[in-house]
Formats: sequence, structure tokens, C-alpha cells
Amino acid sequence: MEFIKRELREIKGKGLYRSLRLIEGEQGPEISLDGKRVVILCSNNYLGLANHPRLKEAAIEAVKRYGCGSGASRLISGNMELHQELESKIASFKHTEAALAFSSGYLCNIGVIGSLMGEGDLILSDELNHASIVDGCRLSRARVEIYPHKDLNVLEEKLKRLKGYRRKLIVTDGVFSMDGDLAPLPGIVELAEKYKATTMVDEAHATGVMGKGGRGCVEYFGLEGQIDVQMGTLGKALGSFGAYIAGRRELIDFLINQTRSFIYTTALPPPVCAAAIAALEIVTQDHQLRNRLWENAEFLREGLRSLKLPAVNSETPIIPIIIGRSSTTMKAGDILLQYGVYAQGIRPPTVPEGCSCLRTTVMATHNREHLTRALEAFKAVKKELER
Repeated sequence: MEFIKRELREIKGKGLYRSLRLIEGEQGPEISLDGKRVVILCSNNYLGLANHPRLKEAAIEAVKRYGCGSGASRLISGNMELHQELESKIASFKHTEAALAFSSGYLCNIGVIGSLMGEGDLILSDELNHASIVDGCRLSRARVEIYPHKDLNVLEEKLKRLKGYRRKLIVTDGVFSMDGDLAPLPGIVELAEKYKATTMVDEAHATGVMGKGGRGCVEYFGLEGQIDVQMGTLGKALGSFGAYIAGRRELIDFLINQTRSFIYTTALPPPVCAAAIAALEIVTQDHQLRNRLWENAEFLREGLRSLKLPAVNSETPIIPIIIGRSSTTMKAGDILLQYGVYAQGIRPPTVPEGCSCLRTTVMATHNREHLTRALEAFKAVKKELER
């Protein structure tokens, strides 16, 4: 297969070659990366729950009682007590009538968008939406119109101009995963009501993080009950694995019957469900973790500003530092690693050409020593790049 060798050479030539880094041990604020102890600044484990004792204990107890796997898809023989308990917890957490758990965020988005929309329908999608949304739109066979990032004027112009479609869907990230900014949800809801469109919000990076109760951007903007389809993940701030849709009961019943990525996928394993249930209880009961997360985010953001690094003025614990060229970005990441800090370089196609960045994220479990060490490493990066 010569074409594979040729493609790999081209990828390497463009500075876009990717390889897997080995993390040994648990996912804490410090990790062992390729045998070296480093502060991690690129994890989505925002609340540090991935190695929380309560999640570990819940998973262990679930293994003892239910075993390691679910054995089948939910519609065959894989629908277990813990799945229904988890969905009940999610619905209560999100203040919706019902919820449905999926085996991953990617499967959730490609399946749900394709179930709701098809030929003769219109999807309006923000240009910086996550790849899973992009792929869901493509697979749906609906007409897809991309509007400039957060541009409500262009969104309204498209809604006004494009007529005659059976259904219309506006889909957006709540927190955009690379830039860390927020979707203008109040304006989107207003336009959806005006032009009779359905709304779908991906709360993957907002669940557990945004809003007083950690319920996401929908709560943050006071829009509960006004968003038709709420998607979220269990594997980021909630420290487990999987994803969900929350909404009205008839929506969930429809998805159970129509969504191929739900129907034809083995159900989440019992220990995963149990860990997610424990995480939801912690997020609901303990607001201190979220408070520490935001304190840490502001500390790092202010430190990067004081260094005059080109950090995007994000509104969340996602703080990207725009470098530009892919090769320079990876060099910056290597320098950080030399100083004991791991922040992954993000390159095209994840971000547009010329927008490669170091996507930094903080965790509630980082302490000041971790973050001070990180800022010292960024100071060294700045010196090296200015030579």
C-alpha cells in the first residue's frame, strides 16, 4: 500500500504528524508522561473527578454486582438498572423530562443529528462547531449552511432567505472546545422562535463547569426549557465516559427508535454508569470544586496576560495560546515539556490553517505551585520563540 507511505510523508512534511504519548498511572493534576513527571495542562478532566475516590468506589462496587460489560445493545439485552438510574439522574440534573445515554459524544452527535434531520431539511451550524457535529451534519443528507462564528446577523439572514424546507435545525457548541468562548444562546433561541427552527446545543465542555449548578450554558444563560435538544458528555468534567441527550420525553422515545448509533452499539459498561452517577451527585452537592476550577482559570489567565503571550481572551477554563505555524506550535510544546509542563499543540484540521495553538486547560485539583510552575515554563517558551 504505497499510497499510505506517501500520505504519511506528506503529513510529516506539513508538520501535522501525530503520535500517541503514553501516560502511566492515574489522571491527576500531575501525570507520568513517557516516564517523566509533568503538570498536565491539556486535560478535559476539569473537576479532577476521573480519579476521585467516590467514582472509584462506585465503579468497583458495580463490577462486583453487575460485572464488567453490558453484553449487548440497549434494545437487545443490554438495558440494565444502572442505565436507567443514570438517565434519571441526568434528567434531574438537567431539569428535563428525560435523558438518553450514549456510548460516546461522537456517536451521540452523529446519530442524533442524522435522526432529527434528513433530505429536504436545513441545518445551520456554527463554523467552529466540534467535528462530531460537522460529521453529523454531513451524514444527515440535509442541506447544511455554515454561518460565521457566533454571527447572529448572518444566521438570521440565512433563516430569512432559505425557505421551503421541511425542518430547520440550529446546532451549536455551548462552549467552543478550542477557543473556550461561549455561543450566543439567547440570540439563537430568539431567532429559532422567530423562524420556527429547532435548537440543539452541545454542552460537552460546559457540563459540570458552567452555571451555578454546573448544568451548562443553558443554565448559565437562564434558558432552561427553551432549548429543544441538549447534548453533553460524561467523560470530561464528570470524569467517566459516554454522553447523553436531555430533553422532552417524546424526543427521547423518538431517538430510542430512530438513532442508529444508539440502536446498534453495545450499551455503556456498568462501572462506567456507576462512576457517572457518583460524579453527578458530587457536582450537585459540592460547589467548591467548581469554584476552585474558576479560581485556577483566572489565575492562569492573568499570569499569561502578564507575560504578554497571545492568549485568547476566553470565557472558560479553556485558554488557548495562538502560535500560528504548526511547526512553531510543536516546538513550543516541546519547550514546555522540558520544563515539566504538558500542553498539547493543536494543529489543522482541528483548527484553521495559521491558527495552531497550545490549548491549555486548568483543573480544580491544580494547586498554585502547579500553575506557578506552568507560568515559569511559558516564560521560557516566550524567550525561545522571540530569539
